[in-house]
Amino acid sequence: MIYPTPLAIALAAAGAPLALLLGAVAPAAWPLGLFWIVALAALILMDAVMGGNRRALELDLQAPSVAYVGKSLPAQIDLQFLRGPTPTHVDVRLETNALLKPTFRFWRSRKAANRISIATEASLPRRGEGLISRIWVEWRGPLKLVTKRRIMKVDRRIDIVPDIGSVKREALRIFASDSTIGSREYFERGGGSEFESLREFLPGMDRRTIDWKQSARHTKLLAKEFRTEQDQTIIFAIDTGRLMSEPIGPMPKIDHAISAAMLLTYVSLKMGDRVGLFGFDAKPRITSAPIAGVSAFGRIQRVAAKLDYSTEETNFTLGLSQLAAENQRRSLIVIFTDFVDPTSAELMIENVSRLVRKHLVLFVTMRDQELEDVTTAEPTHVLDATRSVIAHTLLLEREVVLSRLQRLGVVLIDAPVSQLGPHLLNRYLELKRQSRL
Repeated sequence: MIYPTPLAIALAAAGAPLALLLGAVAPAAWPLGLFWIVALAALILMDAVMGGNRRALELDLQAPSVAYVGKSLPAQIDLQFLRGPTPTHVDVRLETNALLKPTFRFWRSRKAANRISIATEASLPRRGEGLISRIWVEWRGPLKLVTKRRIMKVDRRIDIVPDIGSVKREALRIFASDSTIGSREYFERGGGSEFESLREFLPGMDRRTIDWKQSARHTKLLAKEFRTEQDQTIIFAIDTGRLMSEPIGPMPKIDHAISAAMLLTYVSLKMGDRVGLFGFDAKPRITSAPIAGVSAFGRIQRVAAKLDYSTEETNFTLGLSQLAAENQRRSLIVIFTDFVDPTSAELMIENVSRLVRKHLVLFVTMRDQELEDVTTAEPTHVLDATRSVIAHTLLLEREVVLSRLQRLGVVLIDAPVSQLGPHLLNRYLELKRQSRL
């Protein structure tokens, strides 16, 4: 497509008053007024011919096939004109689906030799399959009178998956202090309740660990040494309902939950535990049996990527009842969910209380920093005071629900999304040391 630039339109409009003035002063010379239009048309045609050839344009798009939610997607576009002159600069726009949000409306770049390279970027607010359908390329002729446009179909698909890169970096940072942590032959001694060996009793050791029978046999004090149990079962129950699909920061709550779950999955698999995944909203959606071994991390990652966003209300009775029926062995069940008020959370509390009778339940919620900011902000209008009171009431009702869960014996985590993964991991390691799994 070729069309005139604003400069060409302005020049054409400027010729109209001159033609009218010439016709009024010298009526017999009115044909000379057409000279301006003809000359401008000739210049526009010359500019169109002299500019880069639309049909000789080649485009090369370099973009990763897999990207992480909440991050940015870099895409490199290389343009080359096989015939005709290369423009001094071009404008590029990305036509994408709703899962890709281009950072700018268009990018402008200057040429480098015979090629033009443009670095573009798009944000990734949600998981799914992103699509760059078409790329719009525009440039102007050397006289700046015409704009040429080429719309090129690329249909590049990008799988947007949970942020596993940050998970592995965080896990490696945790294990960096001791290279033996996570190996199958490693056992954390001094904690847990599984007998490991006998050793000579030393001052400062717990006297309850003394084995009196063996001490009498060997005529010296011997103490039992324990190790933390391996092969524990951890089930991540992730609520994918309407409330969890709402955004906090750059991405929805469910994606923050998946990132935290993947961090603990990687660490727990390294420490010899078995991990399973369960997703539910109005009904159970995804179930994966607990599996062990670091090699299983990829399988769990693929299952987590299938957890979709939902607009339905969460049915805790159906979801948690099926979870309890599928897991008869005592396990650590990590529930990621959200609630609004005590009334809507009543069924959730009732069904969690059934799980606590057999399993250790770790209940994870995400603190809404925006709501807390409303309560602490200085009011400048009567509406600000009203908002502050309502926000404070919601926070108090939230505390009521959390205190009821705590009285049931549920382990609670209520943390900002930025600290969700470290809080979850620290609580897991604490429960391992306390032998509560």
